Amino acid sequence: MRVASPIPKKRARIEIIPLIDIMFFLLASFMMVSLSQTHMKGIKVNLPSTAAPPPQQVKDFVSIRVSPGNTIFFDGQYVPDDQVLPRLYQLHQQNPNIKVSISAEMLAIHGDVIALLDRVRQVGIQKVGYQIRAAPAINR
Repeated sequence: MRVASPIPKKRARIEIIPLIDIMFFLLASFMMVSLSQTHMKGIKVNLPSTAAPPPQQVKDFVSIRVSPGNTIFFDGQYVPDDQVLPRLYQLHQQNPNIKVSISAEMLAIHGDVIALLDRVRQVGIQKVGYQIRAAPAINR
């Protein structure tokens, strides 16, 4: 004959949440240990030094100024009238996409500026800009 126990019988349960926490902790620990044991090994290479001269930079912009008396300056340097066309050819050969900026002083003759523009176009330079400044006010 069976006698019933006065203590209620509990069924055994497995709690999964603490088990997951422990497994993540173990996984993280093993990863950290394995990463600390990895040693990076490389090959020693003799790289060249930077003693080579820097590459020549191609000039991509030139400023031409026309002064009174048909004196022409390339980037502030005087160029005689008979040397303007050879200088333009040289600049165009160095860089076919060179940009030219033409400016004229107030007392320069308009025809001199147009003659310079014709020379620039004759060489084949297509990118031409003009520097225009407002005339100073005249006080009367």
